[in-house]
Amino acid sequence: MLEKFPNVVRRAKPEVLAPAGSLDTLKIAVDFGADAVYCGGKAFGMRSAPKNLSLDDFAQAVEYAHARNARVFVTCNILPKSSEIKEMNEYMGQLGEIGVDALIVSDIGVLMAAREVAPNTEIHISTQAGITNYQAANALASLGASRVVLARELDLEAIRQIRANVSPELEIEAFVHGSMCMAFSGRCLISQHVTGRDANHGDCAQSCRWKYHVVEEKRPNQFIPVEITDEGTYLFNSQDMNLLPHVPEILDAGITSLKIEGRAKSAYYVAAMANAYKQAVNAYLDRPDPNAEVVYPHWLLEEPYKVTHREYSTGFYYPENPASESIVSGAYINEWRWVGDVLGYDSEAKLLHIKAKNKITPNMTLEFLVPGIAPIECKVPETGLLDAKKHSVELINHPTKEFYISCEVEVPAGAIIRTQTRF
Repeated sequence: MLEKFPNVVRRAKPEVLAPAGSLDTLKIAVDFGADAVYCGGKAFGMRSAPKNLSLDDFAQAVEYAHARNARVFVTCNILPKSSEIKEMNEYMGQLGEIGVDALIVSDIGVLMAAREVAPNTEIHISTQAGITNYQAANALASLGASRVVLARELDLEAIRQIRANVSPELEIEAFVHGSMCMAFSGRCLISQHVTGRDANHGDCAQSCRWKYHVVEEKRPNQFIPVEITDEGTYLFNSQDMNLLPHVPEILDAGITSLKIEGRAKSAYYVAAMANAYKQAVNAYLDRPDPNAEVVYPHWLLEEPYKVTHREYSTGFYYPENPASESIVSGAYINEWRWVGDVLGYDSEAKLLHIKAKNKITPNMTLEFLVPGIAPIECKVPETGLLDAKKHSVELINHPTKEFYISCEVEVPAGAIIRTQTRF
């Protein structure tokens, strides 16, 4: 079978765009419904994690995605130094030859070079370019861009104005979920100043998430209007974004592509959020009456809270309730854990074949994440845990090894297994 989940339907517009920090994560993003995936290479992207894709990985990614009617976009959105130009242009040419669908750029010189070295590849303008108006969008379109990724600081009315004043052919992409940066459109110097790691070359240390104290040396008696405690305060720790309940308003404003942040996030995070936003888009488009209100099932609205996240906000889309910072803690909220993947199901023996990632114990309630449907629940029985040779075991506590679980519910291969860590 070509796909793990053959009922997944791709859409060109509106598109759900998922992140991927590795080839395996890219495949999972596609499996769980992403219409397109964006990822970085070993250089020239805004995430310098070692798992970024090699050229060979990109060739496999393109083959895998295209076979499933999905697309692959590659970030080339650093602000390059003159010494990097020749190598970067060669790299973009190689990506064009491989057949990636788009290059995401922020520098105007890189844009012009991409047109020459990868003439058959779309050019998308990164949010790093800080596009806040239709004049900028039209200018970049005239230079060859087929898509603009808007600045994250825009509200819905500003997006509507841009959509109304650009060509219908120009695609508009906007972030709808994930971490936000305290600097305008991510153009930050804190990391470089504090640690020497350049955020504009993909090496951000996330210094804005650290705990800070405010000290006034010259005026010790002057009141400083920030929250200061003995434990310090997280002055720059921006909230995460969650627009899942607002997908209808986002699409009505004219957004072409709903972008999920998270190239440094786990494959489970990517799968869950790609699936959630895909189901939200499907519910919007599949209404029998286009004027009817979209009502999402409760399980769908719960999905953002089942992945690692910080305190949520709606970003800057709604001026009456703008994003802020979480000053009490810089830690993630992590109430669910990815514990394994389903390899198959023996319907006669009623045994679930799994590959473990974390501990599974008797009486634990498991949820199985499957694209397009509500999560499937199954309680682990008191007995019925087996190792790969089908010998009885008391618990599952060996990541990467295979096991069997007695389960009355049939679950398809490829499903992700999770469990709640807090009750």
